[in-house]
Amino acid sequence: MTAELHPSIVALVALAANIAAKHPKQGLCQLDKLRQYNVPQAHIDTVIEIARHIRDEAGQLLDASFDAARAAGNTQVAQAAPAQVTPEHAAKPKVAKGKPLNIAIAEAGGACCTPTPGGKSCC
Repeated sequence: MTAELHPSIVALVALAANIAAKHPKQGLCQLDKLRQYNVPQAHIDTVIEIARHIRDEAGQLLDASFDAARAAGNTQVAQAAPAQVTPEHAAKPKVAKGKPLNIAIAEAGGACCTPTPGGKSCC
């Protein structure tokens, strides 16, 4: 038996995904739906803050990886993946570690992510 999510939850998730993915429509449609469902503005603001934080953190990590590869002289384009990918070849790609980022990490409880600038947890 599968449980259906309330449409407001689906709209919140879609809003966050659109923002984090830098989708051109930015989740504006979801904002209208959330207002129709009477979702409190504070909840919407929290979702937006978390999505932007995840998006920005991902960008910093990508920039750090790029800068590290560039500094190491790795300017060659990677070879295309083989046509047939078997489970033993489906491992995560290796990415050069970049310079440490200036992002605070919560120590207590073994947090899996960093808090947003407003102090909200993103996980």
